[in-house]
Amino acid sequence: MTAKCIMVLGTTSGAGKSWLTTALCRYYARQGLKVVPFKAQNMSNNARVVASSNGQGEIGSAQYFQALAAKATPDVRMNPLLLKPERDTHSQVVLMGQVSEEMSQMPWRGRSLKVWPVIAQALDELMAENDVVVIEGAGSPAEINLHASDIVNMRVALHSNAACLLVTDIDRGGAFAHLYGTWALLPENERALIKGFVLNKFRGDATLLAPAPQMLQELTGIATVATLPMWWQHGLPEEDGVFDDRSVAAGAVTLTVAVIAYPRISNLDEFQPLKNIPGVRLMWVRSPSELAGLAVTDWIILPGSKHTSGDLAWLRQQGLDSAIAHHAGQGGAVLGICGGLQMLGEALVDPHGIDGNGPGLGLLPLVTAFETIKTVQRTQTRFDAGMLDPGNPWAALAGVQVSGYEIHHGQTHQHPAMAKAGDMARAVLPGGLGWQNGAGNVLGLYLHGLFEDPCALQALFGKRLGGPVPTLDVVFNGLADYIEQHFEPGVLAGMLA
Repeated sequence: MTAKCIMVLGTTSGAGKSWLTTALCRYYARQGLKVVPFKAQNMSNNARVVASSNGQGEIGSAQYFQALAAKATPDVRMNPLLLKPERDTHSQVVLMGQVSEEMSQMPWRGRSLKVWPVIAQALDELMAENDVVVIEGAGSPAEINLHASDIVNMRVALHSNAACLLVTDIDRGGAFAHLYGTWALLPENERALIKGFVLNKFRGDATLLAPAPQMLQELTGIATVATLPMWWQHGLPEEDGVFDDRSVAAGAVTLTVAVIAYPRISNLDEFQPLKNIPGVRLMWVRSPSELAGLAVTDWIILPGSKHTSGDLAWLRQQGLDSAIAHHAGQGGAVLGICGGLQMLGEALVDPHGIDGNGPGLGLLPLVTAFETIKTVQRTQTRFDAGMLDPGNPWAALAGVQVSGYEIHHGQTHQHPAMAKAGDMARAVLPGGLGWQNGAGNVLGLYLHGLFEDPCALQALFGKRLGGPVPTLDVVFNGLADYIEQHFEPGVLAGMLA
């Protein structure tokens, strides 16, 4: 069996490739087809832990969500190359789910030549095992300075003989120029793979677009097959960030969740489910003034970080350390996840030069030591049934079984001197995965994905909502319904012909 490949290309980054790929995965899966996603190379600090031939490995979170939308088991072949930026000029390279120090030190063009056989093999295997592979490109396929060493756009399209859609963000302006310019810069054999143009994020009266789509078709021979209206609250996280002004609650605000948005924030998309819960307002915070209006019942979250010591230094420079400590001192809820947990402790110790040394925020009597071996694994665990006193903000998690994932170099333990003096954090998850202060309002977890776990979400928000909490499956079906409504009749089925 050889799968039919559908590929989503974009005129720019942020055009809408990721969410459209996700929607197509669910649409074709609902037709009874065996579907998987694929993206040859992704650059993102948003990652998930999935199955690999070596046990478990990392892929970009967009491909993880796309796999769930396709009703497929996520595995590393769906995103064989993941680049995780650590500095402006350096990225950690994850190849087939595992960190590759050799690739991380290699120049970009040399790396591309070396990894292409691995990428091609992963794609070939997926094509052999499935009916449909929905492929996502990266950036633009018409970056002529990068074309010769391309491993993520048209080289993949040619290898798989993919039927390609080219999507553009019309809200930015210049959409028809973007579409025509991208098409014009491609070689003839690559143009032949483009089967339709998609206008995304349209606001207004679609009849006013005429005669531009027809004129564009006369120039290129390619029809505009969909005009997708602007949709702010589709429910998926943005792949490159969720810093927007539209993170507003549906209905009256009953809880504000303030996530500290430091420069090297990672896995920020795990908070997207909070945006989908009525009454919850999600804020992305970069200054103390943004925390000034928080009620004691509101939450502050310190998320993951790709450079914990650097982001902790930035947090102090902004004066956010004092604001967080004040909230915690008033009994307000503070949650640290992974790098955020490490920041909540007393100290960071880095004997191997992995991340950096430094003092912590001192809200938990813990110390973190960075190790050369990186922990990458999916984890199922259970919160201590007796850990939480009634009335503290995390009491609803007592005894709840949760699933998530770990991606960290640090190992966190009780601070020896403080423990000797009787000042100890309470272990709320086994194996050093979770800790709580004596008052119960400060919680630190190594476990990512708490807000993606249905049991945890229902425990935390079910009583507040008086019923079931919105799930990702509802989001995926909504995406599929949306494209079915707005694509020209017969186009989606015709892509498989």
